[in-house]
Amino acid sequence: MTELRTPPTFDPDVFHQRVREYADERPYERLRVLDAGCGRSVPLDLRPAECHVTGVDDDLPEARAGVRARRDLDAWHLGDLRTVPMPPRVYDIVHVSYLIERIPHAELVLDRFVAALRPGGLMLVRFRDRDSAFGRLDRVAPGWLRSVLWLRGTPPRPVYERVASAAGMRAYCLMRGLVVVDEHTSAGMVAWSGTIVRLMCRAVGVLSRNRATSAYSDVAMVIRKPENRYARII
Repeated sequence: MTELRTPPTFDPDVFHQRVREYADERPYERLRVLDAGCGRSVPLDLRPAECHVTGVDDDLPEARAGVRARRDLDAWHLGDLRTVPMPPRVYDIVHVSYLIERIPHAELVLDRFVAALRPGGLMLVRFRDRDSAFGRLDRVAPGWLRSVLWLRGTPPRPVYERVASAAGMRAYCLMRGLVVVDEHTSAGMVAWSGTIVRLMCRAVGVLSRNRATSAYSDVAMVIRKPENRYARII
C-alpha cells in the first residue's frame, strides 16, 4: 500500500524541544533519562533541564569503549537488553538511538523500555528503516558491498526486525496504546555515505517501484506513554 503522507524532514532540535516542553511542565523535578544504545549514539541534548542519565547497551567491545568515552552518564549497564536492570515506571525520557534495527527480540526490548517509562513520559526513537532502499541494501548486501555503504568500517550485520520500520513502529504503538506525537524522516545515512550509495539507493527504489523508497533512510519518532489509567499500556 502506498503511503499517502510524507513525514517532515527530521530536525535534531525536535527531540530537544520535546524534552524542554516536558521539563517545563515539571519545573521542580529532576528528570530521569534512560539512554538506550548509549555506547554508539550521540548524547541527547538535555539543556537546560536537570537530569539523571542512565545508559544501557549490549555488552560488546565497541559499546563498552563508547560508554567509557562519555561524560554525561550518571550510571550505565551493559548486557543483554532483555535482562539489564530497568525498574518499572521510573524514567521520564527514554532515548533509543539507532538500536532497534541492530538487535534481536526488538519488540520485547521495546516493551521493557515502555514499562520503564513513567505514565506521560516520552520515548524518543530513531532508527534506519528496513523498508527504505538503504535498509534493503544493508540487509541483503554482501560484506564487500556493505563496506561501500558504510565507508568508515563495516559494522556487524543488523537484524532489521519488522518493528524497525515506520509502518512497523506505528503498528507497535497502536497495539500498546502509545501515542506517536511526532514522526520525521531524513536521508542522513544516504547523504553521509556518498554519491555511489545515493545512486544505488535510487536504483533500488526504481527496481522496487518505490516500495523501497530512496527518499529517506532514517525515521525519528516522539512517542508518549498515556497518563490515562484506562489506556491500554504496559
